[in-house]
Amino acid sequence: MVLPGSSSKSGRTRGSASAAGRVRDSPEDPGPSGGRGLGRGVGQRRHRKILKDTIQGITKPDIRRMARRGGVKRISAAIYDDARAAMRDRLEALLRDIVSLVDHGKGRTVSVGMVIYALKRRGTPIYGFDAGTKIDKPRRAVPRG
Repeated sequence: MVLPGSSSKSGRTRGSASAAGRVRDSPEDPGPSGGRGLGRGVGQRRHRKILKDTIQGITKPDIRRMARRGGVKRISAAIYDDARAAMRDRLEALLRDIVSLVDHGKGRTVSVGMVIYALKRRGTPIYGFDAGTKIDKPRRAVPRG
């Protein structure tokens, strides 16, 4: 009778061999999943990720929707690039403030409170997140009796 975890017919313990039938040499061995990933090893990477201008992800219809929400009826074709540039500048300035807050706190994680504080510091708070801007629900009158 063979118990789980005991040696099998081949003499190797269960789980020590990969799918190819060889014994793993080290914990870094990728095992049955295949070759080494992009983050491992030294040498040149085969596939290098090309960085693109991600602000182009804000599409023309996205800008049009924001303008409609602001009450704009007709939009010039030259506005889209200007709107993307304005968004990029505002985000860079905001992220610079947030990163300085994270560095000051010797942390590595951006919290909601840091974003709220940075926005309030810039003079454009978001309503509904801060205790000073919270609108409480009206309490129901409890009948006495």
